[in-house]
Amino acid sequence: MPELHSLLLFIAAGLLLNLTPGPDVLYIVSRALRSGTRAGIVAGIGITAGCFVHITAAAVGVSALMAASTTLFTALKWLGAAYLLWVGVRMLLSRPGKDPSARVRADADAAGPASMKSVFLGGFWTNVLNPKVALFFLAFVPQFIAPDAANKPLVFFLLGALFNFNAIFVNVAWALLAGWTARRVGAVQRGMHWLERGAGALFVGFGIKLALSENPLAAAHAH
Repeated sequence: MPELHSLLLFIAAGLLLNLTPGPDVLYIVSRALRSGTRAGIVAGIGITAGCFVHITAAAVGVSALMAASTTLFTALKWLGAAYLLWVGVRMLLSRPGKDPSARVRADADAAGPASMKSVFLGGFWTNVLNPKVALFFLAFVPQFIAPDAANKPLVFFLLGALFNFNAIFVNVAWALLAGWTARRVGAVQRGMHWLERGAGALFVGFGIKLALSENPLAAAHAH
């Protein structure tokens, strides 16, 4: 493992990166706004589970293969873009209720195992189908691994797990904030439908941006 000062820098950088809004944060907030804090937390857990897929893949070298393979990156990129677009369109086409705050309470009360499973899987696939998450771990984590580390894949996995563990607190905080806002602030409650549409538009934007993106590590290797 890195020395203490490097480890503290890794933790601080990870927390700052996790606070940056993106598809994952947007998914957590939108679920919490629509169905309450519990749904937002479950969404965050799903995203965390998805991150472990990328961490494990990167630790065993799959992400390095994806960085070098344009075909593999492109395939996963289009899958991720299609999923983000699908989520965004669903939000854009959602119908408003007569009482947004009542809808939050009803959705939260009705959120049984089946619907929570759907929220969890939505977060999981939002993360897994984004190849940039895998490339992020591949680019970020190795900076904190000593060149003479005895077992680099194990150190990589442990650092990735630490990054992911710290992200849980940030995800829960986003869910708590969004859930509190949905229940307590009247102006936001009345505009929840438009907030959801705005989130849908952003998801569509993320999907288009992902579809148009290039493989940054492959480009770097070419130079």
